Amino acid sequence: MFDVSQAKAALHAVRLTMEENRDRLIELDSAVGDGDLGLTMCKAFVTADQELAGSSETDVGKFLMQAGMTMAKSAPSTMGTLVATGFMRGGKALKDKTACAPADIAAFFRAFSDGVMERGKAKPGNKTLVDVLEPVAVAAEEAASSGDMDTVAAAIRDAARKGEEASRGMMSEHGRAAIYREQTIGKPDPGAVAGRLMIEAFASVLK
Repeated sequence: MFDVSQAKAALHAVRLTMEENRDRLIELDSAVGDGDLGLTMCKAFVTADQELAGSSETDVGKFLMQAGMTMAKSAPSTMGTLVATGFMRGGKALKDKTACAPADIAAFFRAFSDGVMERGKAKPGNKTLVDVLEPVAVAAEEAASSGDMDTVAAAIRDAARKGEEASRGMMSEHGRAAIYREQTIGKPDPGAVAGRLMIEAFASVLK
């Protein structure tokens, strides 16, 4: 079961991953954007991890919503806002739960993906973070029927990797990267890479 202690572990795992990949994300983003992606992702997760590590909250949904609100305040850039929205929407889907089953994790990622699509006005195929999140949501929903958290973890990790890989063949249609259009085909999308890293880290604590 996924409870607040695991949610805290997930935030910490994502924080460490973003810190480790900070410079790489800055480099990727500098090629098609303003180069602040690595800084944004670190700021969002470092702040959430630090501020909520000592939280006494037992409601998983409320805890994840608090994480999203903290991210929104600490990293108010485009990507920071999208990720914050995902956590707030996902957390809302888990409100009043102190222990989450595989089906609840699927509900979290479904709400997360839908929230990001709604807020960012993006859809699958636009070469964005959504091209990782939507496959992850679908994979979580399909794997949830197994009733096994390890199966869900493996499914979302695999979906995130495949989604990020597939996005490389797409043409950017959102944000500053859209300026480059055809030039982005065959290249990694910074947002999709950050999304894959986030999902892989989150999946590492699911058990």
